[in-house]
Amino acid sequence: MPTSRVVDVEGLSVTYGDVTAVRDLTFHVQQGELYALLGTNGAGKTSALDVIEGRRRATSGTVRVFGSDPLGRRAHHPRTGIVLQATGAAPDLTVQEAVGLIGSLGEVHEDVARVLGVAGLARKAGSLVSQLSDGEKRRLDLATAVCGGPELVVLDDPTTGLDGHSRDALWDAVHRLRDDGSTVLLTTQHPGEVQRADRIGLLHEGTLRREGTVAELMRSLPSVISFALEPGAPEPPIIGALDGAFHVETFNLQLDLHRLLVWADDNGVRLLQLRADPPRLDDVFLGSDAT
Repeated sequence: MPTSRVVDVEGLSVTYGDVTAVRDLTFHVQQGELYALLGTNGAGKTSALDVIEGRRRATSGTVRVFGSDPLGRRAHHPRTGIVLQATGAAPDLTVQEAVGLIGSLGEVHEDVARVLGVAGLARKAGSLVSQLSDGEKRRLDLATAVCGGPELVVLDDPTTGLDGHSRDALWDAVHRLRDDGSTVLLTTQHPGEVQRADRIGLLHEGTLRREGTVAELMRSLPSVISFALEPGAPEPPIIGALDGAFHVETFNLQLDLHRLLVWADDNGVRLLQLRADPPRLDDVFLGSDAT
């Protein structure tokens, strides 16, 4: 279970001239947690990470990583691994050489085979970087970031441009990091990717609109029961007519669905095109955009 905060963001704002990229952003990442900032392009995700990574100064607000200002990177740099949106190793190196080089530059004594295993690249150790697929290159970025076993791993949209198989492979590597005890902070614009995150922050136009576990976020929107009735059928016990059909929003799906089915059975009514749909994380995401 999480025991302490690794990242503290309080009232963070980031501006570029007259443009505000991040506005009064507050969130915290606990030790051992996988926290995902979910937002569309332009939501402010990268700007927030730039400050957390110590690559940009906050316009206002405070950010602490391991209790210190990230601008003083020497204090926490050895404890943090970072995967930026655009990185890459020299194409004429082998995968093993690329990871070993990064380790030596950081004066990290690392078992390269262990790191490649975490990233799912053990079978590619002798391959040239130039021979890797886009997904494998992204996992190589992850491998170089986790040399030395950092306590915090920060990833900025790590799956951008990857196909479904490559995304799954990279996410498997991310979850292995978390399972091995690392704290993970990442950004993504794909709601379907964060189902296994411990907590999610929904970021829109630089503002945190909602935050919580997947279950908590989905409870914030209603489920939907939809159906149609034959002509002459009596009025159903739940209301929600729309274009000749019924579209009922409910925060108690089981109870209302039971009431509807009992009513239909008691009255000999056929429920046509009956569907009962709980909310999806995509719905919460789209709802935050409209807030």
